[in-house]
Amino acid sequence: MCSNFTTTINKSLPESIQIMNETITHQNLLEVIRQRLNDLNKSERKVAEVILRDPKAATRYSIAALARASDVSEPTVNRFCRNFAASGFPDFKIQLAQSLASGTPYVSQSVESSDTVEEYSDKIILSTIADLDKARQSLNTTAISKAVDYLIQAKQISFFGMGASAAVAIDAQHKFFRFNIPVTAYDDFLMQRMVAAAAHTGDAIVAISYTGRTREMVEVAKIAREQGAVVIGITAPDSPLARECTVALDVIAPEDTDVYMPMTSRIVHLAVIDILATGVTLKRGADFHSHLKRIKDSLRDTRYPHDDGV
Repeated sequence: MCSNFTTTINKSLPESIQIMNETITHQNLLEVIRQRLNDLNKSERKVAEVILRDPKAATRYSIAALARASDVSEPTVNRFCRNFAASGFPDFKIQLAQSLASGTPYVSQSVESSDTVEEYSDKIILSTIADLDKARQSLNTTAISKAVDYLIQAKQISFFGMGASAAVAIDAQHKFFRFNIPVTAYDDFLMQRMVAAAAHTGDAIVAISYTGRTREMVEVAKIAREQGAVVIGITAPDSPLARECTVALDVIAPEDTDVYMPMTSRIVHLAVIDILATGVTLKRGADFHSHLKRIKDSLRDTRYPHDDGV
């Protein structure tokens, strides 16, 4: 019903607003508000911050209640709504509810120097949840299937990562050594370059980079491809690194690496590694499970038994 009502409203709107509405529909209203936060005037930013703080509650507000919560006038709330391609507050609330229904109920917010422990802890956890869900919605399963096939056929696998991505490469080595394929992780550019130059057809290199713009990583991917190796990228869409890869797994995780240390992108990349490892396990079939169980069982004697309530 909401969708039909929104369509009816849209038909009565000017063409420019209809186009903007379509853009917001495809990009999630909450994300658009967050992205444009710094461009809003002081009063409209107050409205945005109240909505971003608790989007679900905002869908239940009357225009008067939202104005009071934001400490602005009702006309300011109306201007804010029209600024985001809505015909008015009722239409805006419908779009907001649809954004919540799309599966991303939380929007990442920047950590401020004045934040309390509770505030910055909450922001980090909720931002991670939101970015994982964005990654889930944008996953290209065809690319993942190709990457899994390449990894199963590989004679050896090398995981490359620098900076924050180095930890992801090491985690990948920890996951993939179980598959009876020679696996190594490298976080040093010179070693990566030498490994790429020595690569052969049948080798697979997984290049991990949030930005996909690190010159050294792009060069290494190009060298490996020239030697006949398969290069799988876990990186940003349409980045220089993605363009050098045999197959690129596009990862969308909004993050300002120039301002604050990488957080959510690393978690998203770890989840992608888990997806690839699971894909390889399932492709190997049930006969391979006994091998994995033997590795797991080898750890039994290294652990203290459960206390069983003691």
